[in-house]
Amino acid sequence: MINKILRILLLLVAICICGVKGFSNPTTFKSSIISDASSSSSSSSLCKKSSSTPLFMSNGDGGDEEWMKALSEASGKSPGDFEKAAKMKGLLGNKGGKSEGRLSANAALVQWLESEGDVYLKEASGWFEAPHPMAISTDTRDEITNESSGRGLLARRDIKDGDELLKIPLSLCVTKTSAREAFPMLKEDINEFLAVACQLIREKYVLKEKSYFKAYVAVLPETEEVNPTFTWDDADLAFLEGSPVVAATRSMQNKLRFEYDALLGNEQTGLIERYPDQFPKEAFTFDNWEWAFTMMFSRAIRLRSLTSGEALAMVPYADLINHSPFSQAYIDARSPSEWMIETGDEVILFADRSYRHMEQIYISYGPKSNADLLLLYGFAVERNPFNSVDVTVGIAPRTESFVKEIAEDNTLEVDPLAEEKLAFLESVGRNKMVEFPVYNDRYPLELLQYLRLMQMTPEDARGKRLSDFDYARSISLANEAAALCSVVTAVQRQISNYPQTEVQDADMIRDKGLFRLLTYNQRKAVRHRRNEKRLLKRTVAALEKQIARQGLDAEQLERAEGSTLGKLLPGDEKLYGMKQRTALEDRLEKMGLPIDLR
Repeated sequence: MINKILRILLLLVAICICGVKGFSNPTTFKSSIISDASSSSSSSSLCKKSSSTPLFMSNGDGGDEEWMKALSEASGKSPGDFEKAAKMKGLLGNKGGKSEGRLSANAALVQWLESEGDVYLKEASGWFEAPHPMAISTDTRDEITNESSGRGLLARRDIKDGDELLKIPLSLCVTKTSAREAFPMLKEDINEFLAVACQLIREKYVLKEKSYFKAYVAVLPETEEVNPTFTWDDADLAFLEGSPVVAATRSMQNKLRFEYDALLGNEQTGLIERYPDQFPKEAFTFDNWEWAFTMMFSRAIRLRSLTSGEALAMVPYADLINHSPFSQAYIDARSPSEWMIETGDEVILFADRSYRHMEQIYISYGPKSNADLLLLYGFAVERNPFNSVDVTVGIAPRTESFVKEIAEDNTLEVDPLAEEKLAFLESVGRNKMVEFPVYNDRYPLELLQYLRLMQMTPEDARGKRLSDFDYARSISLANEAAALCSVVTAVQRQISNYPQTEVQDADMIRDKGLFRLLTYNQRKAVRHRRNEKRLLKRTVAALEKQIARQGLDAEQLERAEGSTLGKLLPGDEKLYGMKQRTALEDRLEKMGLPIDLR
């Protein structure tokens, strides 16, 4: 409301300054607007220019007909044209059933945003407001797999690179701040995800129709509509056997259960027991907790430019936009002011490219692998340039005590540098067994640095301390050969973990009749595991080519000066030191997720 008043006052002041007495003559009004561009006189002439002065516009004579044509082009399509075209294409759903309910929910959300936040979402222009460029589609489709991807936002008209797409007041968002206002008993240092989860459950399952966020909650999907892997049952997860996603999924399931029990479910200290009126047991169930985290993982936005610092937020309307790994658009915040009046932070988005009429709008959720996307968002991208597979690499620490414990025939030699290697790993925060993401045809430098260290021999060290070497550089030809061969071995071992081959997966997908008999989750799993195998095979091919190109495939270079390191030995994996966290968990920690549990 304040914004509207300010705009009206601005218009009145402009009218007074320019001396415009009425808008009955469109020629007079348009002359006062464009004469500044066609005259070399001072800016004051803008208000004094007579309507009888000849005006010329590009490719026209400046007459009323040309003016109306320019006005029509600037205004875009007529109000209602988009909805008609979208209905013809089935993008707004059909009458009756689920689609009609979605349409009603969409309309209620738009009305709530306009009335409570002064958000302009109309197709027609308003006072100092351009027509809103987007509209909600009730159902969008993956362009490659043709699977449903839920609601999305479409371009109502042609959009140019850099156009403002939306602005939503932070006051309409669900944040840790709003959660602590709803629940004053939540401590100030509570994790953002835990706080927002509590408020989401309160709005949907406690307040229900009385919730201030009712219109927003009504468009949030159910858990089964998103289906991140941590909500899958064992039958669906079995289709991902061999994939690192399974271990990450189990870990996430355990963490969510732990967090629920610690914050809510504990019979002595849980919030349900201590504050039964604010945290009713029938509403704050684990299933609802899982739904809340499904919403946050798949929709919450990290706003990094707030006046108070960065924060996690559930942003109505903005969170309807789907992900593309090729998009460069990111949602963020700014603190606007009008006429020296602070109006509070707002969430904004600008187009990173041009869009055609009816084209779906995309943003980037970040450079995420398909494992990340499946675990947190419930979907994967067929041609994901950021896709990777986590590969475990472990080097047996051949200390004297280790050799005595594992070697029954006493033929295993002790590595004279083993103790120093373990000490160096500990000093840099690495374990004996680590996991690295391997990409389509490359691997991270950190992986090669780790293996160069673990493949060091006394001949490579030449009496120097291991900490004196720069492992970002090649140590020796033999050391480099051993390191690269270790990567090949680790990747090949990961490929062998899958019970099916890539060819078998491809045949299953190709048999459309059989493939459609699988559940939606199972189809996603088959596509995902096939893509992981493709990626790993390409990595092996790239590594073997690199080894041959550098002349490192000679037999005498296969292991560094007779070093017995390089492969995990048969036996109990615990003897080598279990990795404490996966590479995926490390990435989640950087996102601020509550994953650091022991």
